[in-house]
Amino acid sequence: MANYRLVSFKTCPWVQRAAIVLREKKIPFEFQHIEPDNRPDWFRAISPHNKVPVLRIDDRISLFESASIAEYLDETHAPRLHPEDPVERAINRAWIEYMPTFVDLTSGHAYVDSEAEFEKAVAAVPGAFAKLETAIEARKGGPFFNGARYSLVDAAYAPFLQRHLFLERIRKIGQIDRFPRVKAWAVALSERPSTHSFPPAEFEAMYRASVKKRNKWISQFVTEKAAAE
Repeated sequence: MANYRLVSFKTCPWVQRAAIVLREKKIPFEFQHIEPDNRPDWFRAISPHNKVPVLRIDDRISLFESASIAEYLDETHAPRLHPEDPVERAINRAWIEYMPTFVDLTSGHAYVDSEAEFEKAVAAVPGAFAKLETAIEARKGGPFFNGARYSLVDAAYAPFLQRHLFLERIRKIGQIDRFPRVKAWAVALSERPSTHSFPPAEFEAMYRASVKKRNKWISQFVTEKAAAE
C-alpha cells in the first residue's frame, strides 16, 4: 500500500473531511500539521492554491482539494462509500456540491461583527437546514444520509455539522432543534469515531479558542468550558 501523509492545519474542517475518509477505509496515514500563518516554502510548492489539505502519496505525488482527495480514495480503496447505483451516486454528489453553500448559511453567524448582523445571519440558517431535512426524509435516511450506510456525503458534512453543535454551545440559536432528522444526523456524525482526529473535548477546546481568536461578535461568549446541550 502507498504511504500517505496528510498536510494539515489542526482545526481545518476540509482536512478533517479527508481524514474521515482515510479512517473510514482504515487506510494508514500520518498528519503533518503546519501553521496557517507560517506556511513553509515546501508547502507552497506542492499546494497550487496554498491551501490544505494536501495528500502526499509516497512523498512523490500531491493531491489537493478535499473533494478530489475523497473521490480518489473512494475509487482506489474499499469499501466503496459512494452508492453503486449511478443515479444514487449522482444524487449524493449533488448534495456534496451543495455543502459549501450549506456551510456558509449555517455558520455565517460566527463571522459577523455586530448583534444585528448576527441576527440577520441566524435568519438564514433554517432554509439550509430545511433543504437537508427534506432530503433525508425523502431518502428515508438515518442515522446517516443514505440510511444505515455511511457515505461520502456524511464525510463531507460531518466537520461542519460538528462545528455547528460547537457553536450552539457558545451561543445557542436553536435552529437545528427545529429539524429533528438533521439534528439526529449531526449527533450521529459527531459520535462516530472516524470524525475525530483529536480527543473530542480537546478538539472542541481548540475550536472554541479559534472562535475567540477571530474576535467576532460571538467571540465574547466563548468561555473556557463548553456549555452542556
